Amino acid sequence: MFKDGKVWLAINDEGEEIFLLPGKANRHGLIAGATGTGKTVTLRVMAEAFSDMGVPVFLADVKGDLAGMMAPGKDSEDMQARIERFGLAENGFAFKGYPVNFWDIYGEKGIQLRTTISEMGPLLLARIMKLNELQTNILTIVFKIADDNGLLLIDTKDLKSMLNYVNANRSEFEAEYGKMSPASIAAILRAVVALEIDGGEVFFSEPGLNIRDWIATEDGKGVINILDSESLINNGRLYSTFLLWMLSELFEKLPEVGDPSKPKMVFFFDEAHLLFADAPKSLLEKVEQVVKLVRSKGVGVYFCTQNPRDIPDGVLAQLSNRIQHALRAYTPADQKAVRAAADSFRENPAFNTFDTIMGLGTGEAVISFLQEDGTPGIVQRCKVLPPQSRMGAVTDEERAQSIRDSLLYAKYAESYDPDSAYEILLRLGLEKEAALAKAKEEAEIAKAEAAAAKLREKEALAAEKAAQREQEKAEREAEREAQKEAAAKKKAAKTVGSTVAGTVGREVGKTVGGTIGGKFGKTLGGNLGASLGRGILNTLFGN
Repeated sequence: MFKDGKVWLAINDEGEEIFLLPGKANRHGLIAGATGTGKTVTLRVMAEAFSDMGVPVFLADVKGDLAGMMAPGKDSEDMQARIERFGLAENGFAFKGYPVNFWDIYGEKGIQLRTTISEMGPLLLARIMKLNELQTNILTIVFKIADDNGLLLIDTKDLKSMLNYVNANRSEFEAEYGKMSPASIAAILRAVVALEIDGGEVFFSEPGLNIRDWIATEDGKGVINILDSESLINNGRLYSTFLLWMLSELFEKLPEVGDPSKPKMVFFFDEAHLLFADAPKSLLEKVEQVVKLVRSKGVGVYFCTQNPRDIPDGVLAQLSNRIQHALRAYTPADQKAVRAAADSFRENPAFNTFDTIMGLGTGEAVISFLQEDGTPGIVQRCKVLPPQSRMGAVTDEERAQSIRDSLLYAKYAESYDPDSAYEILLRLGLEKEAALAKAKEEAEIAKAEAAAAKLREKEALAAEKAAQREQEKAEREAEREAQKEAAAKKKAAKTVGSTVAGTVGREVGKTVGGTIGGKFGKTLGGNLGASLGRGILNTLFGN
């Protein structure tokens, strides 16, 4: 309840009002206690007071019973008794509802809540996907390659495309970024597919949540942002990692404010043990650092869990405002845990804190808040005030109407797929494929042209040879004709020669024979005449 500008949470055994000072609320806190001891009621009362103070609040609704904060509480005989016992009527207590925004990473019971792969980062993403140290290192390298090449990682398609791209081009990247095993990349790909099955395909997309949208007021009251976690809690890693991401976002996006008079926002992390279960050392160190530094951004963080030992010592040491409901000790280990919880409080000489914690009833707690001077207050045994809003769940119709009435519903209702790694790498692949196809086509054209040229050359050579053969044939024909003509001439010459020689021989023979006389003279004259005739013909016709 909000009173005198402070968070009025409880009344101690002496009837004194116990307040949480607004200026100390960003020093963080712890709400612990066994199941059924009243942690949820305490959380509600604090959240209502912060809202009345004008401070926005975030709650993770694990059991579905925080949704009733949107509606006024219901009167009953039991409530009237409590109102009278605490003297609430004269202090302005009234049943009322609070401004609420419902959120759901599955988009079923609230405004669709999204983020991007890049904003989640490799460390938190590796935790969701249960990657080992080597796989986490490779995922970090893949993120670095994406950043260096201007490739946005928005959704799971982008991450899968990037992993396949890196795997296909390992030889090019390993010289600069180090060895990356194909088996490890394949394991990360399988983990991404499993993440998609768990809802990652819906959760990782645009528009991603602008965490500043949660720092809002309505009619002077801080808006209470309720994350439906009934289904989400079944995936403890996704639930816890998402909450850590939101805290990191606040740390990164909000400006430094030092020590404000009241927080800019308060986060309640229910089932806080899931935040740290099986978390690697690097993640625990990051959580411890963020919790330590986010205080300077005006953000108060309150961890709700069953046992303080669920919180790592480095984080637990920073939780200055403490509310401890009952713990049960059935074993020596349980007793040791209760003893540790009791020893974390500033001792009150009026009672034994260890015994008191074990004897607390439902709705009772031992409480220690920071005082004005920053020192822890003496532990007080207290009864927690009742909430002013409705206890329990709301109807589906009430929830749906509240979601539609939210100013943020239209902003986050529809998702879109921007130009990111998947689209860019797809284009690069198509361009590469087109270039290969063009090169193949050009090679085929060049091959065809070379074959055609070779054919032309072969045909030209064949034609040349054919022409040569024709020429040689013609020359042979001409030679044969010439030989025939020469033979004919020779024959003709011989025939003429024989005739002329005979005639000449006879004439000469007559002359010579007449001169010499007798038979001898005729013979000599004939032979001489024939020889003389042949000589004349040879001279005229040759050969």
